[in-house]
Amino acid sequence: MALNPIKTCVLGVGLAGLTFHVPFILALPELFTLTAVLERNPQTPGGKVHDRFGVTTKVYNTIEQVVNDKEIELVIVGTPNDTHYPLAKAALQAGKHVLVDKPVTTTVAEANELGAIAKAKGLVLYGYQNRRWDSDHLALRRLLALPASSPHSLGNLLEFESHYDRYRPGIRSSWKDSAGSVYDLGSHLLDQALKLFGRPSKITAFIQNIRGVTKPEVDDIFTIYLHYPAGTLFPNHFTVLLRSHILSVKAPQLRYAIRGTKGMFTKYGLDVQEDQLKAMPTVASISEAGYGKEPEAIWGTVENLGEDGATITKTVWPSEAPGEYAGLFKNLAGAIRNGEELAVKWEEATQVIEMIELAYKSSAEERTVVVPRI
Repeated sequence: MALNPIKTCVLGVGLAGLTFHVPFILALPELFTLTAVLERNPQTPGGKVHDRFGVTTKVYNTIEQVVNDKEIELVIVGTPNDTHYPLAKAALQAGKHVLVDKPVTTTVAEANELGAIAKAKGLVLYGYQNRRWDSDHLALRRLLALPASSPHSLGNLLEFESHYDRYRPGIRSSWKDSAGSVYDLGSHLLDQALKLFGRPSKITAFIQNIRGVTKPEVDDIFTIYLHYPAGTLFPNHFTVLLRSHILSVKAPQLRYAIRGTKGMFTKYGLDVQEDQLKAMPTVASISEAGYGKEPEAIWGTVENLGEDGATITKTVWPSEAPGEYAGLFKNLAGAIRNGEELAVKWEEATQVIEMIELAYKSSAEERTVVVPRI
């Protein structure tokens, strides 16, 4: 069923806006129209969007101009973390649907308030968790969905290890260096883990500033353990280990290491979409055959234990389905126009913020904390 394109305004034209939001709004003209952007201090007549993509749209300088534009139906918030809540709140109160980049807010209280406003007004409020559409994550989900009878099944999972490591000794001229790695990369790792395994019973976290190049309280590495008691998901105790290290000298970096009673899955290298989006000459590249396709050199490996309990068989586990961040935007459009179920529910995005708050509490108090039941 054809949809009337949703008139959209993107707030912010930094990395998030120009790499993860504007390209998909332009690449899906049957679903969206880029009506405006918010750019505080444009340096050229058409602003950064015109400079990058050659398109002309309204350029606003204040949120008041955005919310007073009755033509705008959807507002995408791609600004610094501490502005997500006030900007999203202003848009919702003006009757606009809202897509909020991760982390959706900096506190659970803020996220709950936004959720209540959206519900009261009957508006779509969507958390931008695009990494659910990474090619390696899609391959992982396919592996974990195998029946126990499959020769590639990992059996009952014992430990799930997920990384976003980098080697970056210096700082960038970006607000992200003052936001902290848990709110930045931790939002992705926590979202993927919670979607796969649900709410843990306890959290243990170690959060530090190892480089000493920003404010001491701004973290650049973390290790977060999510604990699932025996009998919750598997007969055994199950642990999720989420890690990001900023001084990891490795190429390609470890992405997944998943241990089960019948096998292990190991994966190196990251999804290619971010690099492709930064380098692509036009948004038409998003629709080309090679977009989101992971090179075979970084496909994962499954090692399975034979029936003799000694022989180990190694198999390449391909990332067959290309990464597709466009899937998030297609679902968003369907939710706004046709009432389709949200792939990323606001309650899930809020739970990520809750786990971040508990992780900071665990690290600060140097203890394992209990996750409240709901």
